Amino acid sequence: MVHQYKLAGRSLVLDTNSGSLHQVDDLAYDAIARYKTRTQEEIVTELLALYGHMPDVDRNEISALLEDHIAALESAGQLFSPDVYQTLATGIGQTHGEYKAMCLHMAHTCNLACAYCFAGANQSHGEAALMPFEIGKAALDFLLSHSGTRKNLEVDFFGGEPLLNWDVVKDLVAYGRTQEKKWDKLFRFTLTTNGVGLTDEIMDFANREMETVVLSLDGRKSIHDRFRKTPDGRGSYDTVVPKFQELVRRRGGKGYYIRGTFTRHNLDFTEDILHMADLGFTELSMEPVVCPPDAPYALTEAHLPELFAQYERLAAEMELRNQTGQSFRFYHYTLDLDHGPCAHKRLVGCGVGTEYLAVTPSGAFFPCHQFVGESKYTMGDVWQGVTNSAVAAELADCNVYTRPACHDCWAKLYCSGGCAANAYHTSGDLRGIDAYGCTLFKKRLECALALKAAGSNKEHAEI
Repeated sequence: MVHQYKLAGRSLVLDTNSGSLHQVDDLAYDAIARYKTRTQEEIVTELLALYGHMPDVDRNEISALLEDHIAALESAGQLFSPDVYQTLATGIGQTHGEYKAMCLHMAHTCNLACAYCFAGANQSHGEAALMPFEIGKAALDFLLSHSGTRKNLEVDFFGGEPLLNWDVVKDLVAYGRTQEKKWDKLFRFTLTTNGVGLTDEIMDFANREMETVVLSLDGRKSIHDRFRKTPDGRGSYDTVVPKFQELVRRRGGKGYYIRGTFTRHNLDFTEDILHMADLGFTELSMEPVVCPPDAPYALTEAHLPELFAQYERLAAEMELRNQTGQSFRFYHYTLDLDHGPCAHKRLVGCGVGTEYLAVTPSGAFFPCHQFVGESKYTMGDVWQGVTNSAVAAELADCNVYTRPACHDCWAKLYCSGGCAANAYHTSGDLRGIDAYGCTLFKKRLECALALKAAGSNKEHAEI
């Protein structure tokens, strides 16, 4: 499958199956578009009608382009390459009960009251909503004993706000470290926090023990404070930004990223990304809000042209800053076309419910944090393990080739079919798609590829 498009003055051709990206001139662009649907004589005739007035474009030139260049790329497996993934898809989600990652919901309560928070509907308040050490320990024991031959295990301390249960977080890290040699495993801990409760002691511990720290910031003060408020209605920007800057400074600028959310109230979200870059943050993510379509901050079809323009503007700004030594990395524009995701990752994505589980403060298992509270998708608990075999089987059979809407999509091997939770919440079907999210993903991917063609972000990946 080949995807062709034009962006920022570039004519780009992506060979989906091989990951080969070609920047071509207009003649080659139009030749490739006709290559599989016309005879050579038809292509030559049509292109002569379009380009025959140009110097050096004649029948011989076009024939050489077709025979010596396009045909050569096809022979080399860099254009119109066969789909080698579909035959691998059958049964690829079957992990035979082996898990590699967990999201521990340390607190189903929070010191902020963010209006758009997907977890808000599932949060209760008070001590009962804090994960006890015994529950967390049982979760880690389950992961250790159900990880098979996997060496590296990933555990995210999540919420609500995990800092509200900080002593238990520390105790679980300490327990995990005592088990590594016994099981010949290595824990990679991650902390996701809104930053309100960060202290010097927490920063030092996180920088010593956490592989990654995810920090919630929505951008400009007015934008951040619109939604990310304290329960009494005060904005949190002035509280968290200095703490984030200090934490990142102490980490040496590594092993973190800033994650924001944009809504219809900041369609110009590029301004927020650039604002965060100007604050000194270089690892950035900005996600479209996921919410019911009737929410007052929801994104709609009418917003797409502006969002597309913003993604293009962001790519252009990143290209400029890369050239001037002010580069930053945007999560969705980071691609590795040479050594990118393995076949398993391309086909099943995050491994929701098959390699990865979320654990509530009471010890219940869910496929991931965005399924928490969906009783249909309760998978078991820390004592009995995974007992909902029907859901486990449904998730194991969910991959990019079992989603009908993905069959003819040029981006399917780059999104792995998209988020299963978003698909379920928007379409009612794990094998459905979040159509709006798909549209935005494809635009982001086109912009990311354009950046690759510009030679940007070379320290992270080469074409």
